[in-house]
Amino acid sequence: MLCEAVQGLKITPDGIYVDVTFGGGGHSKEIINHLSADGRLFAFDQDQEAFENQFEDHRFHLIKGNFSDIKRHLKFHGITAVDGILADFGVSSSQFDSGKRGFSTRFDGPLDMRMNHSGQLDASQVINKYPFEDLRSILSQYGELRNAHKLATAIVMKREETPIESTQALVALFTPIIPNHIFNKIIAQVFQAIRIEVNDELGAIKSFLKQTIDLLKKNGRLVCISYHSLEDRLVKCFIREGKFEGNAESDIYGNKNLPFKKVGGLIIPSEKEVKLNNRSRSGKLRIAERI
Repeated sequence: MLCEAVQGLKITPDGIYVDVTFGGGGHSKEIINHLSADGRLFAFDQDQEAFENQFEDHRFHLIKGNFSDIKRHLKFHGITAVDGILADFGVSSSQFDSGKRGFSTRFDGPLDMRMNHSGQLDASQVINKYPFEDLRSILSQYGELRNAHKLATAIVMKREETPIESTQALVALFTPIIPNHIFNKIIAQVFQAIRIEVNDELGAIKSFLKQTIDLLKKNGRLVCISYHSLEDRLVKCFIREGKFEGNAESDIYGNKNLPFKKVGGLIIPSEKEVKLNNRSRSGKLRIAERI
């Protein structure tokens, strides 16, 4: 949904924009194409490997850091207000396609799953060290797995025999207990849950979204692409109510004090895009404008 996302920014050629999930650089390159010589684009990525995709342009600057610290990083560069922010949540294709990163259910590799190589917590610690109840909770909440108790039990029983040291070892231990027709789906949810815990993904999204209120200028645009219900629910609630739980506060006349207004409806990938890139099938794009 590259075109839809960039169009959603409603770019002013001489404006200041932020791509908080640089990845392969596709969105950033498209944003640059819409900027004049006076426009500026700041991009973020905490994965050092993403810096291999950066490009030379006097209007562009790539920042190594997590978007949960967006205000602090931009302030360091003298930026306190921007015209648009784009976030494409989730794992990049390069991370999924590399067994050594531990994100893939298909390729063998170490139980890592860190988006930032310098992060202290990795998947091996979650799988081999977390108490049973914490494992069950993670699988239930972050993986939305109804059989979280059974899966957590299998992990604990296996690690008592020998440490679980690789992604395929983790996959293999579930083979006897997950039916074949839903195996790939369940394994993907297990990996999602562990990855979210390792990288505090939902906490980072919450922190980021709250900071957009102060960063975006009046009529500035916020564009978010989510890939599972937990991410999308946060974005949807934040755009609608300016918070993640409950309703926005109202004045004495009952008028809600809202920071954003929704722009258009939910956008999903076209059939053509899904055929070209099957991983885009779960994408959900939402656009909001600062009031």
